[in-house]
Amino acid sequence: MLRNILIGIFAAVLVVAVGTAAYNVIGVQAAGGPDTSTTTGGSGAGNAIQFQGAVGIQNHAAELAAIPAYDLSTEEAAALLYMYEEEKLARDVYNTLYTTWNIPTFQNIAASEQMHMDSVKTLLDRYALTTPALAPGSFADANLQNLYTALVAQGNLSVGEALKVGAAIEEIDIVDLQSRLTQTDNADIQMVYNSLISGSNNHLKAFVNALLNQTGETYQPQYMTPELYAAVLAATQGNGNAGSNGTGQGTGRPEWAGAGRGGQGGGNH
Repeated sequence: MLRNILIGIFAAVLVVAVGTAAYNVIGVQAAGGPDTSTTTGGSGAGNAIQFQGAVGIQNHAAELAAIPAYDLSTEEAAALLYMYEEEKLARDVYNTLYTTWNIPTFQNIAASEQMHMDSVKTLLDRYALTTPALAPGSFADANLQNLYTALVAQGNLSVGEALKVGAAIEEIDIVDLQSRLTQTDNADIQMVYNSLISGSNNHLKAFVNALLNQTGETYQPQYMTPELYAAVLAATQGNGNAGSNGTGQGTGRPEWAGAGRGGQGGGNH
């Protein structure tokens, strides 16, 4: 009996330790990852990012295991598939712009976007939804395909434009995720969406800082309200929950920025 109790205590301590380590790693990585080189993002940074990705995926899987699955509405299913591709768009654009400009911020945040994709995929697998398996730069959603082409073309113009593209993608991602939070009452989906918003808040701050450092230019938000944008920048790094319950939409937002959103969703669970 005593032996079983001790085993149970050890297992509980181990789970807490793993969860704490994963949380700390995700906080660092979401902010742009540790750049071990100043200009090229050398092998040291790449190895660190690879390790962080694995821990982050494991942590999400553990958290989701404690949350029961619910009935999934058609709108919720469509939203999950769309958000998977939107996170893929971010990853693909950043990888492309890293190849063009060799700025470590793109490489580091691209690795974080892969973690975001893996988190959404965990939900897709949980609800037996088929994950789109497309090559980099290819998308099932036509609006995202057009957006990818336009953003890469803009990002190839200059370093400044490339960093503005990164910030714009994070704005769009935050606004779309916030919208989808209002369309679901599934606790597992809400947990993942809130986690993605937290990471995107930190990514936005990383691109804004990189733009200022590289060009001296102050980024002007394109898709967020000024209030939400200010709240994101003011939030403590790693917290990133500023505005997570708001709509975040500004005026004049292009239709493609939120195309593919599910309807009211939520369903009756």
